[in-house]
Amino acid sequence: MDITIFVVQGRDKALLYGDYSTYHTQCSKRLLSCRAKIGIVTKNRGKFHKPERLTAEQIGANREYVHLLLLASERAWAQAMSMKSSHASDDKGLNSHARSHIVSRLTKATRAAEELVEALGATDESGASTTDVLEAKAYAAMIRAAMCFEKHNWEACLHNYATAWIVYSALQSSTKTDIYKELLSETIDPSIRYAAYQLKTPRTTPIPAIARKAFPESDSALVENVNQLDPAILKQADASQDAKGGETIPQTLTWRSREVKIEDAQIAEAWAAVIKAKETLSEKIKEIDDDHHFEKAAAYDEILATTGDAVDATKTAIDELRAEGVGSGDPRMQSLQITRTAVNYEMVSWRIGRNRVLTGSDDGAAERYGHGRRRRNKAKAKDEPLKDERELPTSKKLHKFKEKVALYDGTLQNLQTIKELPGVAADEELAAKLDASVKYFEALSNLSIARSHALVGNVTNALALINHSLKLSEQASSQMPDLANDPTGPLNVDVSAESIANLSALLTGELQRHRAIVHIDNIRKEEIAKAHSGSAPSAAKVPLVERLYDYPIGGVDLANVVEFPPKRALIPVKPIFLDVAWNYIGYPGKDPLAASDVKAQSTPTAAGQQAEQKPEEKQSAKRGWFGFGRS
Repeated sequence: MDITIFVVQGRDKALLYGDYSTYHTQCSKRLLSCRAKIGIVTKNRGKFHKPERLTAEQIGANREYVHLLLLASERAWAQAMSMKSSHASDDKGLNSHARSHIVSRLTKATRAAEELVEALGATDESGASTTDVLEAKAYAAMIRAAMCFEKHNWEACLHNYATAWIVYSALQSSTKTDIYKELLSETIDPSIRYAAYQLKTPRTTPIPAIARKAFPESDSALVENVNQLDPAILKQADASQDAKGGETIPQTLTWRSREVKIEDAQIAEAWAAVIKAKETLSEKIKEIDDDHHFEKAAAYDEILATTGDAVDATKTAIDELRAEGVGSGDPRMQSLQITRTAVNYEMVSWRIGRNRVLTGSDDGAAERYGHGRRRRNKAKAKDEPLKDERELPTSKKLHKFKEKVALYDGTLQNLQTIKELPGVAADEELAAKLDASVKYFEALSNLSIARSHALVGNVTNALALINHSLKLSEQASSQMPDLANDPTGPLNVDVSAESIANLSALLTGELQRHRAIVHIDNIRKEEIAKAHSGSAPSAAKVPLVERLYDYPIGGVDLANVVEFPPKRALIPVKPIFLDVAWNYIGYPGKDPLAASDVKAQSTPTAAGQQAEQKPEEKQSAKRGWFGFGRS
């Protein structure tokens, strides 16, 4: 029958965009529609007849009768809550007439809910299951508890809320549905805590223990039905155990070698949830690959939610003590202040850890931009061949640097929040660690900004920022105390000395590289300036094809690749031919003897006689340019 889902969804849908008055109007319309479906609508100008009590046979024949009773109860409850919220802003609060009217509406809602429980009790005729009967009893107990709440009958209020708490907890443990968990945390738990406070119950008593103690075990049918769903829910456990899961609730809290006793039950339960969330986070981080940064960041959601609950519980406890007139020198207040610092430090620490995960490996120090293509579907990845990843355009690279800088700024703001917590400034070791962490993340932020400047061509600004980042990392390395950190655990506010050393080594290499880039850029600018001013050397006017051995610092002039139209110029042609011609041509300055010998060679006979008479002179003939002689 889904009684709880029907009620909760109806309330959420109406209260999302409206108030209790809107919900009252919607219940009236739905109630009229439900009566029309059943066929019991009073005709126009017809005589009104008081409706008879519903029977189990009617519910077994038509389930709309269940919705009829639920809508009648919800309409009366919504009217009562609407009147209460309208008088909430009055200075005098609720007067006697308004309170009496509210109680009468809640009484009517209780009668409708109890009628539903009575009709569903005969399971054979109604066809209701054990879960349906339990949901109806829990809903009736919750409406009855609201009526007792307005009557200021705190003992009856606590008994009814305890019944609803036990039943809904058993349903949650058996069905694993979040709708029961939300109903418990948002509506029933605060009401139980307030009713117990009015009955002078100590704050150290957890809500599960209060609910088990106030639960009416005299109702044997209810106890039997609850035991069918969860036999352990009604067992009397120790006060340091949580009834929902048997988890040990811590009695003390240790932070920075200070141990304080947790006196508030809500803080103890919230801190137990934080400890459990830490273990869960460590297990999830080990299962996720290092490249899946967003999945790792999503694993931090649970611990951030639990630490937020611990912070809220601590603030509530401090506000309650202040309302009672407890001074800051009271031991209870001092313990709560230490607890407040510890839980806030824990929450901000995991925020910083999530930001570090989102920046990438090595806290974003490595220059990685991710993939240019969208991640493929795992089912298709097995069949399709791998494709080359294309490089991201400059605009997307700049956008990624902008996201990194935003994450670093958020981390720096969180570090400043930690510094402002009570007791942090007096801890010298912690203060030095936080100062070193601030310089470390400032260095990373400046490095990202420097790389964005280098992408757009401002290499001088990039060099200055990298130089500043290197100085910050060196200061962080000198200030960071030597503390033991778990390298395999989830990232948080703790920065290891190894991470700072790796950043310093990276910045040293980047500094040298950008110095070279700036030097080349300055030379290029000088050459371009000379070219524009007309004082460029004559080599710049030589065509590119004739000076391929020179690097074009000022860029390549594509209009001066070759000389066209070509001009006449002396060029070396046929060197071997000219070397042989050396022996036959009388060049100016050449030895006369060699020239006369060449002249004598003009006639074959004279040449033969001269060769016979002077064989020695042939050997003393002068060689050519490349060492070739006559053959």
